[in-house]
Amino acid sequence: MATLGYIQVTRKCNQKCRFCSNPPTKKTLSFQEGLSDINYFIKKGYDGVIFTGGEPTLSPQLPKFLSYCKKKKIHARVITNGQKIADFGYLKLLKDSGLYHLHLSIYSIKPDIQGFLTQNDDSFSNIKKALENLKKIGGITVDINTVINKYNADHLDKNVIWLTKRFPFLRHFVWNNLDPSMNRATENPDTIPRLNDFELSLHRAMEYLQKTGRTFRVERVPLCYMTGFEHCSTETRKIVKREEMAIHFLDKKGFVRVENFRYSKAECCKSCFLNDICAGLYMMGKYYDAKELYPVFVDKNKIIKKILRP
Repeated sequence: MATLGYIQVTRKCNQKCRFCSNPPTKKTLSFQEGLSDINYFIKKGYDGVIFTGGEPTLSPQLPKFLSYCKKKKIHARVITNGQKIADFGYLKLLKDSGLYHLHLSIYSIKPDIQGFLTQNDDSFSNIKKALENLKKIGGITVDINTVINKYNADHLDKNVIWLTKRFPFLRHFVWNNLDPSMNRATENPDTIPRLNDFELSLHRAMEYLQKTGRTFRVERVPLCYMTGFEHCSTETRKIVKREEMAIHFLDKKGFVRVENFRYSKAECCKSCFLNDICAGLYMMGKYYDAKELYPVFVDKNKIIKKILRP
C-alpha cells in the first residue's frame, strides 16, 4: 500500500448519491491551487496523488493536473462515478494527459438500485459504457470502489462476479462501509447497514476474488467481520505499516493529515487477540451498534506477516 495524498479538485457533481460524504459546493480548485497541492505531496515524498471530488471529471483543470503529474513523475489517479468517461473522446483526453489508473465507483449491478442510490436513472448504463470504453482504449488499470449500504449489502458478491465475468481486466476492488456522519446519510438513514447485513455477501465476494487471483481492500469494517481476510483491511494495513494519508477538502475541514486509523472499541474487544491491529467500529454507539462486535482468537502475527510480506 502506498502513501497517497487526496486532492478534491471540485465539489461539483453530476449525481446526487443518497449517502454522499462530500456534497456539492461552488468550490473548484484553480490550476495554481492544484499545483500547490501536488507540489506539497511531492515535497513530502508521497508515492502518488488521487484526484477526487465531488466528481473530478467536472473540473476543467483535471487534464492539466494529470499532465503536470506526468511531467513531475508522481503517480496520479482519479476517482470517478464514470458518467463522463462514457464519452470515449473525453476518456482519451484523460489518457493522453497521463491517466494510467482509475477508481470507478459503482454500488450495484441492479440498474434500479444504482439509479435509486445515485438519483440518476442513467447511472448504470453510463457505467457500462465507461467500462466498454476502458476495455477498448487499454493502458488504464481500473479499481472498482463500492460503498457498502443497506441496499447493496445482500449482493456484494453478485456485483463482483458480474463485473469480472464481463470485464476480466478488472483486478482490484475496494469496499468502504458507509460513513453515516456526513450530510446525505444523515438525511437518508435508511441507507445505513448493520454489520450483519453484509457479512455473508462480503465474505463470498472476498472469497471469489481470492480464488480468481484478484486483490481487494475493505475500509471501516472491524476484523471480526473479515475472518480469513484480516490482512485486507485498509486500516489494519496502515496500523501495521505505520502509514499516513492526507486530504485537501474543499470545505471548512481544509487540509487534513491522518495518522490515527483507530475508531471505537467495545468491552468485548479487550479479550480479542486482534485488538492491537484492529481499527474497531466507526461511529459506534451513534449509528453502528457495539453489540454486533465479538472477540476472535486467531494469531495476529500471521496476519502481520501477510501484510509485511514483500
